[in-house]
Amino acid sequence: MTHLLPTDPGALLFGRIFRPDVGGPSLVAVRGGRLVDISRTFPTARDLCEQADPATSLRDAAGEDIGDLAAIHANSDPATRDISKPWLLSPIDLQAVKAAGVTFATSLLERVIEEKARGDAGAAASIRVQVENLVGNDLRALRPGSPQAMELKQALIKAGAWSQYLEVGIGPDAEIFTKGQPLSTVGTGVEIGVHPASTWNNPEPELVLVIASSGRIIGATLGNDVNLRDVEGRSALLLGKAKDNNAAAAVGPFVRLFDGGYGLEDVRRAEITLRVEGADGYVLDGRSSLSQISRDPTDLAAQAINDHHAYPDGLVLYLGTLFAPIQDRDEVGRGFTHKPGDVVRIACPELGTLSNRVVPTDKVEKWTMGTGALMRNLAARGLLRP
Repeated sequence: MTHLLPTDPGALLFGRIFRPDVGGPSLVAVRGGRLVDISRTFPTARDLCEQADPATSLRDAAGEDIGDLAAIHANSDPATRDISKPWLLSPIDLQAVKAAGVTFATSLLERVIEEKARGDAGAAASIRVQVENLVGNDLRALRPGSPQAMELKQALIKAGAWSQYLEVGIGPDAEIFTKGQPLSTVGTGVEIGVHPASTWNNPEPELVLVIASSGRIIGATLGNDVNLRDVEGRSALLLGKAKDNNAAAAVGPFVRLFDGGYGLEDVRRAEITLRVEGADGYVLDGRSSLSQISRDPTDLAAQAINDHHAYPDGLVLYLGTLFAPIQDRDEVGRGFTHKPGDVVRIACPELGTLSNRVVPTDKVEKWTMGTGALMRNLAARGLLRP
């Protein structure tokens, strides 16, 4: 399972599975290639994450051995799944699903280009040259909100080159938006959704912080913040339509809790790789390095949850991506876009591999268990208590 799990055998991991025998999800600890159901102690991921010391709580939790991780992982794809056996789910449940945008210089420039192109992929190449001539292509040394950043802002306004994306990229306030609803994320080995009306879209490989209701960052995982570039490019007010669609937010494969062997410094230097393999033989490789992020992860977390923004069940926060594909897939000058059947693999040595197959959003496995259904299921299993 080295392709799925972190390279560190001591990584402290939890996830969720669907158990057909109880008709609902269970929280599991990953132990030596086995999955142990700890839902009698922690009915939800939220319950574990709200502990005073989640790492110790997970390490000490007793439970029921459910089976071999490799077999359960292999049973996750709905196209081949044996519905009488368990399969993997997203490792989070009741947490709010938030995302930070325009946190890397490269993706900042691509968002500006999308806006100037009004969502037209064919116009992007020439606009890219114009924007880079005005702004430059290396903003990594510019600290958002600094006097130098504000000087650049005024210069760009005078040149008629200002953009709402530059505002959140170099201004004092980060872009924090709702990526999806609680329980809407999908896990590894399953389908991920791309709206069939979109003709210009891409995966976004990201590190995802797991944050308790207190604002304390307690762990991390990987994410795919699927983006419809043509929709967002038409208007930033269409961000919800571009981002929040069926199965358009993947998280996993597991949450790695912070402990003595893994913490924020590991997050800050994480190297995330991406590979897209199409049924047509197309291959795209990319990467995202957290060392090049414009805002520190702790700053992004503090802008997401604070005295003005409370999340009683905690939240997860996608940190944004350095990756913005401009390689042509079909027509020259139109860049990359997904096709049904694409397999997307996002990997990081400290967090494992998140893998999903692209399916149109109206064809993906249906999401039927919302919060009400989850609570009824947990109650029927005797897992809820005062």
